Amino acid sequence: MTFSVTILGSSSALPTSKRFPSAHVLNAHERLFLIDCGEGTQIQLRKYKLKLSRIDSIFITHVHGDHTLGLVGLIATLNLLGRKTKLSIYAHASLQPILNQNILFFVNELNFPIEFIPLNSKKHKVILKTDNIIVESFPLKHRIPCNGFLFRESPKLPNIKKEAIERYQLSLTDITSIKRGSDFTSKTGKVIPNTELTYISSPPRSYAYCSDTRYFERLASYTKDVDLLYHEATFDKNLEELAKTTGHSTATQAAKIAKLSNAKKLIIGHYSSRYKDITPLLDEARIVFPETYSAEDGLMFSI
Repeated sequence: MTFSVTILGSSSALPTSKRFPSAHVLNAHERLFLIDCGEGTQIQLRKYKLKLSRIDSIFITHVHGDHTLGLVGLIATLNLLGRKTKLSIYAHASLQPILNQNILFFVNELNFPIEFIPLNSKKHKVILKTDNIIVESFPLKHRIPCNGFLFRESPKLPNIKKEAIERYQLSLTDITSIKRGSDFTSKTGKVIPNTELTYISSPPRSYAYCSDTRYFERLASYTKDVDLLYHEATFDKNLEELAKTTGHSTATQAAKIAKLSNAKKLIIGHYSSRYKDITPLLDEARIVFPETYSAEDGLMFSI
């Protein structure tokens, strides 16, 4: 099943001629999750052939324009396209009255329901759980309340070893019980441990999105062992003090979090518009964490 991330925007506060503001799309089992919605997000969705109708949840890290200014336009477009199904928006409570006012002014009559789920900017918690995916939010350290998100596939039931079915003549009832974690007692009374009867074909995959944040090592505990980590890298290491002052990170600091997290791969992005060429940022991060890749608009990362 598909589990991939498409970069829609990789710039920070100012868009450039090559980089749109922040937005990512996670395709999890053909269900699209939009993460942040900077200006022009709907243009990027169309450009990279991602179906707007398949987005049913939007996650906003914080209420700064480069992460939110595309939201009303996207909602208006979905309305014009005849959407009827519910759209869930996970964001800080301060966004809701502003969003409602803009929808009332620009959209007039909304033909589909919007469910607004306020985020807790101080606690790490599960905010969505389905049969296929679990989404957690966790606090970041920015100038205003800001959250990161962890998307993880729901644990899969183990598979039964074919030889075990034949050896112990397992019934459908036995198989169901074993898949749920039970041991098996044979006709002779011998207890066969569950681990000898089952195997996991593939472990759950995961993706973490760490938007605007200062460097703090506790962040690594929220993204432990993640398959793919996105961490902002607004500045290079020579501007570490500026990063701290503005609530951002350097490429080196992003790489340190990836290393502490034991992440498999790191994507850096949210680049300052001062960087026409982001190669130095990528090189800087790879000194600390070799499996680092640059977020570039239109790139897709499969997990």
